[in-house]
Amino acid sequence: MNLRPLKIPGAWEMTPQQFSDDRGVFFEWFKDPNFVAAVGHPFNLAQANCSVSARGVLRGIHFADVPPGQAKYVTCVSGSVLDVVVDIRVGSPTFGQWDSVLLDTIDRRAIYLAEGLGHAFCSLAPDSTVVYLCSSTYAPGREHEVNPLDPAIGIAWPADITPMLSPKDAAAPTLSQAAVAGRLPHYQQGA
Repeated sequence: MNLRPLKIPGAWEMTPQQFSDDRGVFFEWFKDPNFVAAVGHPFNLAQANCSVSARGVLRGIHFADVPPGQAKYVTCVSGSVLDVVVDIRVGSPTFGQWDSVLLDTIDRRAIYLAEGLGHAFCSLAPDSTVVYLCSSTYAPGREHEVNPLDPAIGIAWPADITPMLSPKDAAAPTLSQAAVAGRLPHYQQGA
């Protein structure tokens, strides 16, 4: 497995080695010793989620209160998505910046994002199926969102797709509004 840090501290891209023959493909999409060696700590699994999205569905930018936060290990098992991590940690040297990874069934990459980072993805194919491991369980009272179309963040979503957002994500505050409201985690609390 090849692990590459993204430009946002606390976010990593994992590319597995695939073994294929006439029967199909085998690969390890998560391996604790490799993960710990790269990231510096184990991944504590508390919940596993699966999301199936039509082409154009844009989910996020989602994050949880820190502490405890919610680290995520994400991959796409069917279709393809543009997966995005956003640094929403006040005081971070990369605050407001983003990085992305194409998750698909070709390279079968995964992305890890530490507690305190924002997460979003856009489905590039019909019925894209994303599975993600979470370090803490869903708790509605500590879950928040930032508008994924915030021009100040400027995520380069695919130009050939008209994004479909949930009403909650469409009404989400901008990064600036969330900061003023005191909703964002602080850099010292995250990764």
